[in-house]
Amino acid sequence: MAKGSVLREKSYAFAIRAINLAKFLREEKKEYILSKQIVRCGTSIGANIEEASGAQSNNDFIAKLHISLKEAKETHYWVRLLRDTEYISKEQAQSLIEDIDEVITILTRSLKTIKSNNVSPTKRSA
Repeated sequence: MAKGSVLREKSYAFAIRAINLAKFLREEKKEYILSKQIVRCGTSIGANIEEASGAQSNNDFIAKLHISLKEAKETHYWVRLLRDTEYISKEQAQSLIEDIDEVITILTRSLKTIKSNNVSPTKRSA
């Protein structure tokens, strides 16, 4: 995985947004359960991408990216739920959804490329 990869940067930036969203939910809305869910899955995306960079095999690398993809989809769910229960505005949700959709798209494309090219561990670039 390239050191300054777009996927790493976007997932890290999203993790920061997830933490800030959780702070907002706790401080402004007094909501503690959903805020924990957002932090857990929203930061797990990037953490698993980071772990993938140290993967011991292609299968390990692919597995870590799959976990990131699952966490990204779960995050998408929680953001929609927060929007539809009016904990966050439609505008806040839309911005978060656009960011998480971009991460999902990059992860999906990366996984397709890796699987179709059977990229060796030394040539990974997600």
